[in-house]
Amino acid sequence: MSDKKRILVVDDEPDFVKAMRIILESNNYEVTVASDGQEGLNLARSLKPDLIVLDLMLPKMDGYKVCRFLKFDEKFREIPVIMLTARGQEEDKILGQQMGADAYIIKSEKPEVLLEKIKQLIKK
Repeated sequence: MSDKKRILVVDDEPDFVKAMRIILESNNYEVTVASDGQEGLNLARSLKPDLIVLDLMLPKMDGYKVCRFLKFDEKFREIPVIMLTARGQEEDKILGQQMGADAYIIKSEKPEVLLEKIKQLIKK
């Protein structure tokens, strides 16, 4: 049994997911990937990962809904959720917070920003 922290990445862009996997695995995280919101929600429920990195614009179910389903469920509300998205408008951030996201990061940010936030949230 590894003591690596497990991160679920929910994103439908293969190149982005590949880059995320490389960054996270090179920082000693175990990575599981879902390519749509429904799969992400199912995996979150079955795996109970240590943290979820969630895109907003997803097939089948958007990231806001996935986050809300998890955060309004006692069994899963403790799992930190980082919304990682191309959408940087203030109203998107506010909506993300209302849905219970623990952090909201724009995809154009440097990977260090995401890694730092992951470290903070997993330590809690």
